[in-house]
Amino acid sequence: MSWLGDDDDAELDELDEYDETLIRVRPNPKANRPRTKRRPSHDDAELGRVLGVDRGRYAVLLDEDGDDERTVTAARARELRRTPIVTGDRARVVGDTSGDEGTLGRIVGIADRTSLLRRSADDTDQVERVIVANADQMLVVVAAADPEPRARLVDRYLVAALDAGIQPLLVVTKTDLADPSAFLHHFDGLDLRIFTSARGEMPVDEIGAALVGHSTVFVGHSGVGKSTLVNALVPTAGRATGHVNEVTGRGRHTSSSTVSLRYRSPAGGSGWVIDTPGVRSFGLGHVDPAHILSAFTELAEIAEQCPRGCTHLPDAEDCALNLAAEGGELGEAGRARLDSLQRLLATFGDRR
Repeated sequence: MSWLGDDDDAELDELDEYDETLIRVRPNPKANRPRTKRRPSHDDAELGRVLGVDRGRYAVLLDEDGDDERTVTAARARELRRTPIVTGDRARVVGDTSGDEGTLGRIVGIADRTSLLRRSADDTDQVERVIVANADQMLVVVAAADPEPRARLVDRYLVAALDAGIQPLLVVTKTDLADPSAFLHHFDGLDLRIFTSARGEMPVDEIGAALVGHSTVFVGHSGVGKSTLVNALVPTAGRATGHVNEVTGRGRHTSSSTVSLRYRSPAGGSGWVIDTPGVRSFGLGHVDPAHILSAFTELAEIAEQCPRGCTHLPDAEDCALNLAAEGGELGEAGRARLDSLQRLLATFGDRR
């Protein structure tokens, strides 16, 4: 005897129409896989050197110095869209890595960087512009004349280099136009290797010997002859060269992108030359003010005698640097160096 009434039986029959086993699942019209946070390991990725960037496409050298050395064109993977990829980076590449014309690989990762050279638009700008990765030397190129050398711009290069852990070098071009001695006195006391170059007397072999075994980034004001030097060191570089405007005294920008070029020494060995666009300013808004003093080696030694928390500015009481300057211990070149240091430190005075 059923304890259900006729009305209940009818209701159960109606519910059978909605049995979950009868539900029809609409197929995925795009046949896409469900989204997941899991990413492939890319164990088959090849590690290469980023040589340059052009409109979102990266030239990457694979199997460097190997039997299958080749340059491939690669795009950035979606998961790296917020990761800056710059010349000098060591990139992990998957996809078509044959290097054949018309092929495109994909950069899926960046190896840890040993150094990162940066600059900002000006000293108040906290937004940094990454210039190059994994360089261990910086060659600062400055002209003895046409355009006139700017010691304070070189100071800024030195600060940026030492802040990044990069060894600076200096080359003065166009010494046939002016004697650079007075300018070079500004750097007396620094552990800084200096080269001089004149028309027809470019020390290519001497500079080249300093490049072997290193990744060297070339920086300098527009019009100082940086691209001319790069072309002399790497004959296949083909970097555009320009001239200095006779009215403004300024050089015209010729290099518009950063590119890494292999230098091969006639005496054996090789290195990397990283040519950068010429700049007229080099902001240090990204630099920790505490690191600035390290760019002035001889002054840093004296500053060890300063009281704790000393700002090293002209009005700082009991500052060993100011006392040394007043006592005539620094000499003319040293006082000029101290003035440059204090100008840089004053820029960051409101952030100390």
